Amino acid sequence: MSVISKPRFSDQRVRQLAQAYAANRPLVQRGLTVGFVLYVLTAAYRGIFARPIPRRRDEGKDAARKDGKSARVAVDAVFYQRLGIILRIVIPSIRSKEALLLFMHSSLLVFRTAISLYVAALDGKIVASLVRGQSLQFLLNIIRWLLVAIPATWTNSWLSYVQNKLALAYRTRLTKEVLKQYLGDEADGPDGKVYYKISNLDDRINNPDQMITHDIQRFSTHLAAIYANLAKPVLDVILYNYQLSQNVGAEGLVLLTVLVQTSAALLRALTPSFGTYTAQSAALAGSLRHTHSRLSEFAEEIAFFGGEETEKRLIEREYAALVQHEEGVMNKRWWYGCAEEGIVKWLWGSFGLVVCAIPIFFKLPGLSNFDLGSRTEGFVTNRRLLLSSSDAIGRVMYSYKDLAELAGYTSRVSLLLDTMSDMKKGKFEKALVSGATEGENGRILRSRGQVLLSDDIQFDNVPIVTPNGDILLKSLTFNVKPREHLLIVGPNGAGKSSLFRILGGLWPVYGGIVRKPHASDFMLIPQRPYLSLGTLRDQVIYPHSQQDMEARGVTDADLVTVLERVQMESIVEREGGWDVTREWRDALSGGDKQKIAWARLFYHRPKYAILDEATSLVPPDMEGTMMEQATALGITLLTVSHRPSLWKYHSTILQLDGQGGYIFMKLDAEKRLALQEEKQELETKLLEIQVHCVFPVRSRFTRLSQASPLPLSLRAVMHIFSQSFKYDHSWSHVVIGMWHKYPNPHCTHVVTVDVLDRTIDPSTGVIRTERVLGCKQKAPSWIVKLFGGSEDAFVREISFIDPATQTATITSVNLSLSQFASCYERIQYRPMSSTQTAFTQTAEIQARTAMWRSMADRFEGWLVQRFEQNAISGKAGFSDVLRTMWEAKEQQTAPS
Repeated sequence: MSVISKPRFSDQRVRQLAQAYAANRPLVQRGLTVGFVLYVLTAAYRGIFARPIPRRRDEGKDAARKDGKSARVAVDAVFYQRLGIILRIVIPSIRSKEALLLFMHSSLLVFRTAISLYVAALDGKIVASLVRGQSLQFLLNIIRWLLVAIPATWTNSWLSYVQNKLALAYRTRLTKEVLKQYLGDEADGPDGKVYYKISNLDDRINNPDQMITHDIQRFSTHLAAIYANLAKPVLDVILYNYQLSQNVGAEGLVLLTVLVQTSAALLRALTPSFGTYTAQSAALAGSLRHTHSRLSEFAEEIAFFGGEETEKRLIEREYAALVQHEEGVMNKRWWYGCAEEGIVKWLWGSFGLVVCAIPIFFKLPGLSNFDLGSRTEGFVTNRRLLLSSSDAIGRVMYSYKDLAELAGYTSRVSLLLDTMSDMKKGKFEKALVSGATEGENGRILRSRGQVLLSDDIQFDNVPIVTPNGDILLKSLTFNVKPREHLLIVGPNGAGKSSLFRILGGLWPVYGGIVRKPHASDFMLIPQRPYLSLGTLRDQVIYPHSQQDMEARGVTDADLVTVLERVQMESIVEREGGWDVTREWRDALSGGDKQKIAWARLFYHRPKYAILDEATSLVPPDMEGTMMEQATALGITLLTVSHRPSLWKYHSTILQLDGQGGYIFMKLDAEKRLALQEEKQELETKLLEIQVHCVFPVRSRFTRLSQASPLPLSLRAVMHIFSQSFKYDHSWSHVVIGMWHKYPNPHCTHVVTVDVLDRTIDPSTGVIRTERVLGCKQKAPSWIVKLFGGSEDAFVREISFIDPATQTATITSVNLSLSQFASCYERIQYRPMSSTQTAFTQTAEIQARTAMWRSMADRFEGWLVQRFEQNAISGKAGFSDVLRTMWEAKEQQTAPS
């Protein structure tokens, strides 16, 4: 049985290795020191500038939106890509002011490290002189300590000053660049107006004001501080540990590095995502600020509605979300702070004490005269160096947290820059209405139209599309030449204001060709005019400054003349002069605000004026005066108004029906006013219509002769029409279909639907709607020659929907040719069952003036024939509308 003995080195072999190591120790020391420096730089780069392979940015965004959560913000490749873009903005060149400040900051950091090394050595000498009892040496060291305090304090103050200057320079440079893109200038054309588009055409940013003010300020402060928090600690680690290696040997330094890096890896694994938390905190704080700003902005409306409790609930909801988030972050910071202090301060401190004790318990080659004073001096110096190095390593660790917070603010600023860049390119991210991207609607949204400069306004097959993809008009064509004033009418949501936004270059053009003058040739006067912060003079000349006004050769006396046009010249004396400054939106009444807006129009004298209910708060006589003066100055008016008193100032009309249809034609103001007056006269009679007989047959006309003292040849005649049938749909479905009946391919004669009024009786719940139907149907030539008129006809319709009794009643009367004949119609819908609705229609057609009997018969015969044709086409069209609505509803509810 053989015995296996373990190999062991002899004492002589060990001594030979020790002697060889001692002989080559200087070379080994230099190798370890160089390796340590390279390791520190590599570790710093990997730990701070590491670039893991991230998901594509678009994928990250989509995933974040899909689950409704914010995308994770981390110190990764995306962060450094964003930071690099922003750095090129804040430090545009090596000769810039920011680059000079950065160089000064770096020089001061190096100088402060050199002072710290000198102070560490001086500290050891002071303690050594105490141990040795050398009083003179002690006093000299104290004098050196006081002298070194002068450059040390000077350097620290300068570091703080230069860092704050650097942060301010970064903020100034970045704010100028953001405002340049945000507000733009006149040369940007359709690519400008970013401040409008970012809030109205895009959903990515809800509070740009907070980003421009708060987030840029926080980003600049963190960016200026992060350089000192990164460069200075890394430099300190290298210099302090180099000096420490000279005192205790590179071997101890290597051992200390291994222990520190192992514990640092553990700490980094425990570090939460502070960058994400910072970005979320900023977003929640911005949302809370935005809610408060809305309360201030709409204080009057909220006060009238008594919405205090609702607004309080909204603010408390936003605040609760912010508090919940901050409490969660505080909890994570608490346990992270415990782990961080335990590892950095206490664990690393114990490692340092062990390293400092090496020269005390072990005799290192190259060190002699190791008496008590030398040991004390070495221990104190090494301890001071170790504490400084430990503090530097701790600041490197802390800087990662600071870097994560910087990543949060960087993501916010980058989002602002990216969104503004997309706005200028016409790229928008907006939540679209259902079905917006399908079929023809999707094709319209994917296409783009052309905008050309021209002296007149011309829309050629231009769709009117809202930012959320709702297509109001699939194709709009009209043209307005200078001095051809246009009146635009239609119900709410028909596209009147949308048309103006396209003219102003605020909304994109999704097809066709828009020819229009330059944006500077337009001026908008809304119902609630905008009054800026500034003097009374500024309100009249906005957006000009006083210097711009004087450059045009306009004086304050000329402005008084302008105010005289709107009968407001007394406001100058009343308010205390042109240079008085007030919050004008609160100081002036609604009517005075509109007059100021008109005075602004007369000052600028643009080619075109867009008037959106711009005279609703001024007296009628003043309204006419301002309209006449505007036309006298050569200003072409584009007016949205339902006030009949304004019709005579316009030559064309664009009537939108709110269902995708429109009509553009010449405006006969006198005829339209006559129809308006007749509507008022007929309203009472229309509401008093009573049907005295209901015929059991499905459809028939009955000719009755009215009793009259006139001769038989001059007596008026009346025809009564009646029909009834059923629709195989529920009553509620039929009532909803009433508002979608026009346009349809069967009733092509109905070209416009203008809703004049809609009210709800609070006591009964009855819904009353008044509409005017515009029709185009050619009349026989003999009727035109005899009675006059044209193919344009109008019908006034009043409907009552009673949800309690489930009754829908529609009464209508003709407005065209009403002086010769009248046609009163009554329709009623009642439920027969849960799936069927009864339809009843009666009509009275009657000649209203005495005429020869043969002429009356012929005239009424034509009216009867026309009514029967329209009744047949109306039934067919409404049946198709109800069927289409039912099929669409079935598709929506069908399982996918």
